Amino acid sequence: MKSFSSSSFAGEQFDALALARAAVEKNPQALFTDFQWFLYKGKDTVFFTAFSTQTYDKDRLGNMVAEMIALAPQLTHGFVGAQPGQPFPKHMLDAITSVELVDEFDGYPDKWLSKSSDIFEREDLPLFRVMAAVRRNGPDAQGRAAILQVRSSHALLEGSDSALLTRSASAGHGVQSDKSNKLPFADRFKSAMRGGLTTLIYLVLANILAPKAQPWGFSTLAVERHRLRRLANKLGVRQRSLMFALVTHALNGDGAEKHMSKKVIGANYTMLDTKRNSTDDDFFRVRALEAKFTVMDDFVDYVRAVDNTVAGIEQKDITSFQVVINSMFKAMRAVNRVFPFLPNKRFWRFNGGNHIVLTLVPPHRTYGPMTHGLVEPLYCGAWHSEVNICTFCPSRDYVTFNFSMEQRHIGNVDKISALLEEIENRQVSPHTMAPAVERLR
Repeated sequence: MKSFSSSSFAGEQFDALALARAAVEKNPQALFTDFQWFLYKGKDTVFFTAFSTQTYDKDRLGNMVAEMIALAPQLTHGFVGAQPGQPFPKHMLDAITSVELVDEFDGYPDKWLSKSSDIFEREDLPLFRVMAAVRRNGPDAQGRAAILQVRSSHALLEGSDSALLTRSASAGHGVQSDKSNKLPFADRFKSAMRGGLTTLIYLVLANILAPKAQPWGFSTLAVERHRLRRLANKLGVRQRSLMFALVTHALNGDGAEKHMSKKVIGANYTMLDTKRNSTDDDFFRVRALEAKFTVMDDFVDYVRAVDNTVAGIEQKDITSFQVVINSMFKAMRAVNRVFPFLPNKRFWRFNGGNHIVLTLVPPHRTYGPMTHGLVEPLYCGAWHSEVNICTFCPSRDYVTFNFSMEQRHIGNVDKISALLEEIENRQVSPHTMAPAVERLR
């Protein structure tokens, strides 16, 4: 039993729920896939936040939670006393929802963003929280009466779920792998061996090379979509490549001293792929890819090189890196069963020298009762231990850049807007992009 959702309960729902409850009595995370387990053990979290023209109180937030778990039943999993697929009692709703009064929204949403470690403080509560800040004297000059935030363990929600919930659509997970599409045995064996070896190497290197915990910061930036679309067309690159380049070039800094790397920026980025196979995770839809961006001082040259790099990666094999990662999760879970003290804190602080993770989530467009009253920009991001992350969240009129990073990088976020304006005003030569699928719609 790997995953239980509204789609996988059809026909024999009662029996499935009974089996699910029995499975989690001894181990609340028994139903988690290896990927889910890894994110849970790392206490990785995600958030969604937006301003609203509507006000909120505890009852309204409780009703919202009821709608959320109906659309995303995985939110009922993973904690002590969980009843998978069942509504929460009122005392539990009260414990995971909160409302505060504020005079103004100055500093929001950035002042609200955090590692969300409080989610894991009580093992007998669901692994998510819903909170609202309501303006004391009613809507402000922009019509904003409140700001809403949903925070969750990353083991329960991913970017596509956030996009679906924003549209009041079902975000339940059936089995996401395609068991009929088996990779060749040699490929599976090689990936499994690489995953196991990677696990051992990481466990050893982490305890030797893991850095001290760094001061951490959070920031957001909202950019009008028409600006990105117009500039991407001007440069002859994909919008996604433009966003990747803006962030990495600005954060890396000008001049000889670089904040990430003087030669190559190591980046992982994520995408959705419908060509599933038997080795894919049974819960997560997302697929990770590995990229190396050669550092260049001239931004136009750099963004076009980034575009060519991304196109080249996706014209080749886009499954092998994720297969290795999934094998590593499986091996790490097996190690943990024998040695419960592993992975240790030093392991979670070691990122293997990777500089940044770039995540483009599916478009978030408000629709239906779940998000009635919410207004753009919409913010969506993640925190992983000691991993610099920028999450790009597109909506109708804006794309938000959501940063969870070492504090030393946060001061360079403002340089992104300056760089964008500079390149908009610059004359550039024509360029034809390399063929690939543009995924920002």
